[in-house]
Amino acid sequence: MTSEGWAQAAFKSRVDEVLHRFVAREAEAFAAVDPVLEPVAGQLEAAVADGKRLRAAFCYWGWRAVGQPDSDALLRAATSLELVHAAAVVHDDLIDDSPLRHGRPTAHVALRAAVGDRPDADDAARSLAMLVGDLLMALAGQLFATCGLPAAYLARARPLWAVMARELIAGECLEILRTGAGPDTTAALKVVRYKTAKYTVEHPLLIGGALAGAGTRTCEGYSAYGLPLGEAFQLRDDLIGLFGNPGQTGKANADDVHGHRPTALLAETWRLAGDGERALLRTLLGRRDLDAEGLDTVRDTMRRLKAPDRVEDMICARVGEALAALAELPVPEDAATALTALAHAASARRS
Repeated sequence: MTSEGWAQAAFKSRVDEVLHRFVAREAEAFAAVDPVLEPVAGQLEAAVADGKRLRAAFCYWGWRAVGQPDSDALLRAATSLELVHAAAVVHDDLIDDSPLRHGRPTAHVALRAAVGDRPDADDAARSLAMLVGDLLMALAGQLFATCGLPAAYLARARPLWAVMARELIAGECLEILRTGAGPDTTAALKVVRYKTAKYTVEHPLLIGGALAGAGTRTCEGYSAYGLPLGEAFQLRDDLIGLFGNPGQTGKANADDVHGHRPTALLAETWRLAGDGERALLRTLLGRRDLDAEGLDTVRDTMRRLKAPDRVEDMICARVGEALAALAELPVPEDAATALTALAHAASARRS
């Protein structure tokens, strides 16, 4: 795949083909244990039905930037990172009690019908969703291990999987522990870095590089590019989540306000707010019964304080930092072109 042939849509189609075939086969084997498992198996497939496949793309170009050629085996290894993402999304939606993802009920909501009218139906559905996420993570490891690359290549990258898992879960734990706490931009950005930035950009690049035998300088460059870009990705997600069109985002845009989550957007709003505005926000943040008027009040307060503009500045600064780091990397022209395009795709999206 040359720079002329690189297109995210074409790459996504390749990843989707591998991902959907692999998960469909695993879902079929899972449901074969007992017919009652069919709704759970259905959620395995639903979890990978959509996505931009950015994590697979960063892994792929982490490999190609070292000078390695296009490879179907590498594509399978890169696709395994989409299963890590699917697992993280199922768990995240469960933790946040989010009702929608890609315009469809999230796993714990969809599985409510599978458990009937028993008294503990809600808890049972949530338990099933937790297990769906666990199985998706296990399947990620299986797809990686059986991708077809030489064992020596896989051995170079395998330690990074433990780091990725540790840091992803640390980020989720930080978000839970800081939810409802006093807003703090530095703390919010730490959550952003560990919960999303690392496993979205940095670790996929490093895994692709390790598979390819990348040297220390290249790996350091991948981190210098990947960390700020991953942060920009999540900061954009926070803006889209609250100000985006649910018809495009496929998510409920009150989630961060309902959950009083430690986002940089809320932290910057609090930092810029005066006493009266903080008093108003205290009455609105964290309310599960917040209506559309209350949500509009939060948005209007943010706009008046120019908090979204401040987050936009953070995004621009981080994309600039990432592209500057990329410019210093001695990578082939096709890799530089693709990684530049991916930087813009990750940070300027609308959904």
